[in-house]
Amino acid sequence: MATKLKVGIEAHAIQRTTRQSPYKMRLVIDQIRGQRVNDALALLKFSKKGAATQIEKTLASAVANAEQAARKTNTSLDVDALVITKAIVNEGPKLKRWTPAAMGRATPMLKRTSHVEIIVTEVVR
Repeated sequence: MATKLKVGIEAHAIQRTTRQSPYKMRLVIDQIRGQRVNDALALLKFSKKGAATQIEKTLASAVANAEQAARKTNTSLDVDALVITKAIVNEGPKLKRWTPAAMGRATPMLKRTSHVEIIVTEVVR
């Protein structure tokens, strides 16, 4: 028998045009999706991936937004009960640059950017 979970405050944070490829960002964000915030922050803190620092900033912002929403509505918030309910990485605008090639030609370089969106929800058992 499944137990019903009571959902409390929900908050989100979005970081746009991060100078990191969406493919590299998704490798990290797939590891933290569905986890508790404290576990996810610990994983991101000790990750060797460069994308982990950007995702860590976005997650910290989402937690701060949840605390602010709780203050605004004058309710209590247990930060340890926050769970990442949605974490996605979308492709942002590409920076188009050119690099020299043989015989006076130039070849395009596409520097990819990404948008990170994280939604955290307080889950009370």
